[in-house]
Parts: sequence; structure tokens; C-alpha cells
Amino acid sequence: MSSLITEAEISHETEFVWLEDIEQLDYVRQSLDRLPTRRGRPAYHRDGRMVGFAILGPTAKPSRASGTFRRRVFWLLPHDRDAQPDGLYAKSAPAEAVDPRTLQPRVKGYKTERSEGGPPSTAMQELGITLPL
Repeated sequence: MSSLITEAEISHETEFVWLEDIEQLDYVRQSLDRLPTRRGRPAYHRDGRMVGFAILGPTAKPSRASGTFRRRVFWLLPHDRDAQPDGLYAKSAPAEAVDPRTLQPRVKGYKTERSEGGPPSTAMQELGITLPL
């Protein structure tokens, strides 16, 4: 879950590989997965689909216990808002969800009005930022 991801755990990220246009997504789910490599597209074993993943730099060290690397994976489930706009998450977002526009390597990302399914804030309105609701 995003609240459990620490800056230390993502400190070796160098880039993200997005498999979809994140401008079209109100939120993505993020998790830290144990993966056998620093780079490359990881295997995906959840329902739904992988939307993106992190690439780690050469200074990232594997776990001494498992030999794996902790890398962020971004994903969506079949009942998420992009597939079911009037469904379970029409006006909310899952706990591990963040607005993909707030994500960068080594930055956890956060929820926004858009990711929560609500109207834009006053600040967003003043800046002329409009959201597809």
C-alpha cells in the first residue's frame, strides 16, 4: 500500500516504464513487489493488468534473505474506475491508489481530488485545471 512505501525503499529508482497512457487514468494502484531483477518488465500475477513498473539503478542491492529486489509495480483491477466508472470506486479510490500524475522515481505519489473521484479543489479551479468527472 502506498502509505507503507517508504522513501528509503524507492531511493534506487531511476525511471518508470508506463505500459498505458497515464493521462487517461484517474488513479493507479501501487505496490512494492519482490522481483528477481532491477530492470525489465516483471511477470504479473494479479487479476487485472499491469500499468507500469519501476527500474532500479545499479546501486540497488538485493535482499540478503531472498536475493530479490523491491520494485514498485503499478496496476489496476477489473472493477477499478477506468473499467467501471459508475462502480465501486466511482467516488473513492482503493487504499493503495495514487494519482499517477503525482508519481516520479523516488517519489511516493499521493491521492488527489481526481483520484478520489471528487470535484476539483478551489486551487485547481484557480489554476484552470479541469478534470474529466
